[in-house]
Amino acid sequence: MNIEIINLSKIRDERGTLSVIEKDILPYEMKRVYYLYDVPSDAYRGGHAHIDQLEFLVALSGSFEVILDDGKSKSTILLNKPNKGLLIPTGIWRELENFSSGAVCLVIASGEFDENDYIRDYGKFKLSKQS
Repeated sequence: MNIEIINLSKIRDERGTLSVIEKDILPYEMKRVYYLYDVPSDAYRGGHAHIDQLEFLVALSGSFEVILDDGKSKSTILLNKPNKGLLIPTGIWRELENFSSGAVCLVIASGEFDENDYIRDYGKFKLSKQS
């Protein structure tokens, strides 16, 4: 699936811990940053794939699961450490669920919002994987 977990630097001292995401960590230029929070534990986010956009997800606080589907197989990744991020390539269906109380999901995207880059219908996604 070409999914990659990227370890972020972790700098600790008596004042706490600092992790850094710099431009060379990701294989693309950051174009958009957003975050999800106050997601009810029984709700889910995502439910789409991107045609061109790459995304990097980090659980800044709490935890959540990312269900990934390449059209042939599915896998589930638990994100629960603020110094580990999940790089999702293009053409991967994703759903985020099982958010813990206080969970915050940071997303760093390779593109600005463009509705035409989204595949939001799972049936169409599956068809696109057959060609």
